[in-house]
Amino acid sequence: MELDEKRAELGTTDAPAEDEVAQAFDRIVDEGAQRLHRSWREVLTTGLAGGLEVAMGVLALLAVYAETGSHLLAGLAFSIGFIALLLARSELFTEGFLVPVTTVVAGRARTAQLAKLWGGTLVANLVGGWLVMWLIVQALPPLGTTAVESATTFVDAPLNLQSVCLAFLAGSAITLMTRMQHGADTEVGKIVAAVCGAFVLAGLVLFHSILDSLIIFGALHAGAPFGYGDWLAWFWYTTLLNVAGGLLVVTLLRLVRSKELIQRERAEAGARH
Repeated sequence: MELDEKRAELGTTDAPAEDEVAQAFDRIVDEGAQRLHRSWREVLTTGLAGGLEVAMGVLALLAVYAETGSHLLAGLAFSIGFIALLLARSELFTEGFLVPVTTVVAGRARTAQLAKLWGGTLVANLVGGWLVMWLIVQALPPLGTTAVESATTFVDAPLNLQSVCLAFLAGSAITLMTRMQHGADTEVGKIVAAVCGAFVLAGLVLFHSILDSLIIFGALHAGAPFGYGDWLAWFWYTTLLNVAGGLLVVTLLRLVRSKELIQRERAEAGARH
């Protein structure tokens, strides 16, 4: 108690944490509450837009990889997708770990609302991305060949320790990107975080459930020698491990760090009800 009182005395807020941590926590919970209280129409349309925008990043990724053969340069090109998501305020399934989960734990939303956000956004991301990848392959057939080459890396990957780690790291990386964006005070800082996240995810060919599914969809549209069953065999474990990586690394550490703030928020939420 003496430590909390001393901290409040030294800071500009009366929260039981450093000012920057308290302010970031309040921003996260406020944003999460708004996202989790969306209607089904809002969830699906925002997720559909997210799939369309990520597909634009995949278009840039495939074009650069086809010209250079460099995954690292292609990863930088893919940042177009994450920047579009950021500036257009759309929703990507794997960006829904830190903020919504913190909001639920803080008592500002229910688990059922989190399930609606996750499920609706995941399906809408895939539908939107599938549609745009069809357009890309029809408009630029050579990129279909590149998509087949890239997609083979995922559909042929065995479920072994390396695949598990690649998917777990992808979930951790994109959740860290989300945390960096919430810690940035300017749009420039948030864009830098988006570029960094894209470079790590796409440049290092981590297993990301949405990004890589769109590449696979492009390959399927181009007549790939595999089918949707092969995609599902890769997709189910990649999605689960993305969630695990996002929750068990960045989100869990942040929740532990914000324990006192969460307790205060839950108490205030209880008093309001």
